[in-house]
Amino acid sequence: MAKDFIRWQTENLKQTLKMRRVVVVSGARQAGKTTLLRQALSKTDEYRSLDDTDMLNFANSDPKGFVINNSATMAIDEIQKCPKLIPEIKQVVDVNKRAGQYLLTGSANILTLPTISDSLAGRVKYMRLRPLAVGEILGKKPDFFERAFKEDFPSKITGYNKADIIDLAFRGSYPEAIAFDNPKQIRDWHIDYIKTLIERDLKDISNIRRLDALQSLAQVLASWSAKFMETSQIMSAMAINKITLDSYINTLISMFVFEKVGPWLKTDYERVGKRSKFYATDTGLMTSMLGWKQKEVFSNVDRSGKLIETFVFQELAAQIDLGNDYKLFQYRDRTGREIDFIVEREDGALLGIEVKAGHNVSSEDFSAQRWFEENIVKNKKTYMGLVLYSGDKVIPFGKNMIAVPIAALWEK
Repeated sequence: MAKDFIRWQTENLKQTLKMRRVVVVSGARQAGKTTLLRQALSKTDEYRSLDDTDMLNFANSDPKGFVINNSATMAIDEIQKCPKLIPEIKQVVDVNKRAGQYLLTGSANILTLPTISDSLAGRVKYMRLRPLAVGEILGKKPDFFERAFKEDFPSKITGYNKADIIDLAFRGSYPEAIAFDNPKQIRDWHIDYIKTLIERDLKDISNIRRLDALQSLAQVLASWSAKFMETSQIMSAMAINKITLDSYINTLISMFVFEKVGPWLKTDYERVGKRSKFYATDTGLMTSMLGWKQKEVFSNVDRSGKLIETFVFQELAAQIDLGNDYKLFQYRDRTGREIDFIVEREDGALLGIEVKAGHNVSSEDFSAQRWFEENIVKNKKTYMGLVLYSGDKVIPFGKNMIAVPIAALWEK
């Protein structure tokens, strides 16, 4: 049985319910939204799940009656199953301005759903819950960015070499999947998960009929994680047009299977790239869809690089989602200079992060970041450059440039 981990978003959610009339928590199915609700709600609150057939029938037949709230907070789980509740909730909170009236969760991004015509703008706070970060599993605080800007790292972090990081990535971050010890059980869970997601949950958010094509596309897209996707190659391989491909990709993004990281564009440098980078949102799901084996990935430079960069993305994104203090971007110019991630702090300070799967780091690994600092930042704002790698030593490479073990994302 999956263990209930204390989620980083719990305190954020409790505080937000004191300030906003409606709070929406979105995240993939099985990411732990119900557990989060149990951790955040009190005995005076009411919980209703639209996965319950009787509750769903009630909601569809009498949406106005369903949202009558006689409790402190009414939590409605899987709101995307009954979009007609949204306008009824809007009417209630327009009359009653009390904070914390409704807590809604969805296994799809309701902002992208065509069936929901009213976004509750001005009345709602949206929060994202991802599957478990390593720090949540270990009970650590999410303070990596604060430590990075201060260069607050120990001289050494042991216990997590390349093989250990790959093992964590293969397990993934879904609470139920990480409870298994057997790699085959983990892989089977992931395969069943994506199959069920497409065959059962898709109908709540889209009218796509070619479920076989969508499932095949999910596997193709997994191979593009940590890359700038070439849609023309995918269109040719799958024999589909761009409109269809875009529709399918957006559907999988709205279901939190994949995600895009946009470019950092706050510069007048004319050759900066404008494309987004593509990532799978869970490395366990990604490796299972691709049929990878750990030993093969370890010795394959391209696969291990792709996997570990995607893993780092997941860890960074989980901490980014905790507030408005940091935003996540990537950088690539048309001459090929690339920085895997750029984290922008609220005050404009920048943290560049390059990910390296191997155990060794050289000065050359900082070349793109040094160029960026000298030619783009130009002392206009704070810039800290990191290379996250699979070694165990913290190694300085000049002013504001430092190599740090990947495990620093959760270990101090």
